[in-house]
Amino acid sequence: MLFNSYIFILVFLPLCLAGYFLLNRLKFFTLAQCFLLGMSLWFYGYFNWGYLRIMIASILINYLTYLAIRYFQNVGKMRMKKLVFIAGELINVGILIYFKYMDFFIRTFNRIADTNLPLLEIVLPLGISFFTFQQISFVVDAYRGEVPDYNLLEYACFVSFFSQLIAGPIVTHDELVPQFRDMSKKHIIWENLSRGIYIFVLGLSKKVLLADVFGQAANFGFENVSRLDATNAILTMLAYTLQIYFDFSGYCDMAIGTGKMLNIDIPLNFNSPYKALIITEFWDRWHMTLTRFFTKYVYIPLGGNRKGELRTYLNVFIVFFISGFWHGAGFAFIFWGVCHGLFSIITRKYRRFFKQMHPALNWIITFGFVNVMWVFFRAPSLRTAVRLLNRIAIFRFGPINGTVLSYFKLPEIEFILSRLPQIERIYPYFTLMIFFAFALYIVLGCKNTYEKMQAFKPSVLNLSLTAFLAVWCIFSFTGESTFLYFNF
Repeated sequence: MLFNSYIFILVFLPLCLAGYFLLNRLKFFTLAQCFLLGMSLWFYGYFNWGYLRIMIASILINYLTYLAIRYFQNVGKMRMKKLVFIAGELINVGILIYFKYMDFFIRTFNRIADTNLPLLEIVLPLGISFFTFQQISFVVDAYRGEVPDYNLLEYACFVSFFSQLIAGPIVTHDELVPQFRDMSKKHIIWENLSRGIYIFVLGLSKKVLLADVFGQAANFGFENVSRLDATNAILTMLAYTLQIYFDFSGYCDMAIGTGKMLNIDIPLNFNSPYKALIITEFWDRWHMTLTRFFTKYVYIPLGGNRKGELRTYLNVFIVFFISGFWHGAGFAFIFWGVCHGLFSIITRKYRRFFKQMHPALNWIITFGFVNVMWVFFRAPSLRTAVRLLNRIAIFRFGPINGTVLSYFKLPEIEFILSRLPQIERIYPYFTLMIFFAFALYIVLGCKNTYEKMQAFKPSVLNLSLTAFLAVWCIFSFTGESTFLYFNF
């Protein structure tokens, strides 16, 4: 189920809030948690009920692994404890490899060995990368003795909680389960409800009114690379840069907002990353919980920065290589990860040099690098990415494509401009310029979600703004567009 859909906004969310708080008010606390689990399973299985079998099986396998680790720990059988831990993690990684990477491996083998093995044509279950990583971290923490006694219901709710299930953030057990147990969170807290609705609607606006519009322009460009001149190739690149920003930022806002309505605090996952002056800062701001996961469960176990400079750089490279491959089964994703890793190493190696640069120049270098890398992230192949960048490099500029312009002429904006025909006659690119200028203002000049939430106070102005944006978004649903991170 999508956050940006009629069924979620008009049916699922009101029913979930009403049922959860009503059952808690009647002191049916266990039943309320069962209800929340049932709603989360409905949310996940809405697109394809077959996905539920995979997620439920994964939950049961990992919970049994956790119980076995605790049992062998208690009876002092450390060897068995370690074997169970390794088996559990191999199952997790194996599930992820089978569903996400098997066709990629077969395709690559066919190309190298000149064979023709049939592809499995496996449909990637939604969110499998996220809930698998979440459970990998849980089993590691259990092996380290950092997990208290959880029952199956609490664990299942932790893994399947709908607010963060499909595209993160990747939460840890100690962030979520104690909140499910907290009796002070079992009733409606009106301030949390109002803040949650406010943040949710802001995220919905980012997705529907900005990301989806930029997405149409980006899709046109990547599907018609051979028709692009330098002008339209640059617009394609910038459009995707802004699309993925508002798409992921919007999802993170909606995740935080829905959690807040239920009095559940979800960790910040997105912190104005395009304000970053260096690439390491970018990764401290973009998909923060994924960075945290790789730091805690990959980088530090590899030795972190404790084993000398060369080993540190190797560890950084390994983390980014895995990150690229995690994002997608393709060489373009691997290349994207490797380039980010190499630039991060260069930034670390020459930290003093970058610190001496003017902040504006640092920002230009970082933002430019991120833009170019997003081309490889979005393109269907390395060849397509190189072709698009080559279109920019030839410096053959021309007028903006009419089809691209049409994507920015929303009916509501056209209605306003029809009263001012001289604007479009004098400035034919007026609406496109407004979209890009407004988007960059939000990206670089506005507060992030956490700052907005902290400063939020219920008022007539905030109520009016929230209601206006909500109605605008709902009436702008021309189709249910999925979030980009659903594919990862």
